[in-house]
Amino acid sequence: MNPKGWRYFLTLCQEAKDEKLLSELFELLLTPEEKASIETRCLIVKALLEQKLPQRRISDNLDVSIAKITRGSNELKRISEKLKHYLQQHL
Repeated sequence: MNPKGWRYFLTLCQEAKDEKLLSELFELLLTPEEKASIETRCLIVKALLEQKLPQRRISDNLDVSIAKITRGSNELKRISEKLKHYLQQHL
């Protein structure tokens, strides 16, 4: 991954202040499969943060492998408290 390209992408996202412009930007940059993958990841993170269902049930409800749920759970263990709080407030 090129760090310059990633920073450029983040800047584009940050400067697209309204939802419509940001959505258009993602339509341009992401394939339908990439958008679906991001959508699923967001739902996995949301379900894991809510801590209402066991991982196997989340897997069944979202129709994804248990490995994806476990991966999401492991990633949540590595994030900062600041990001965790942000996610809990916005998901």
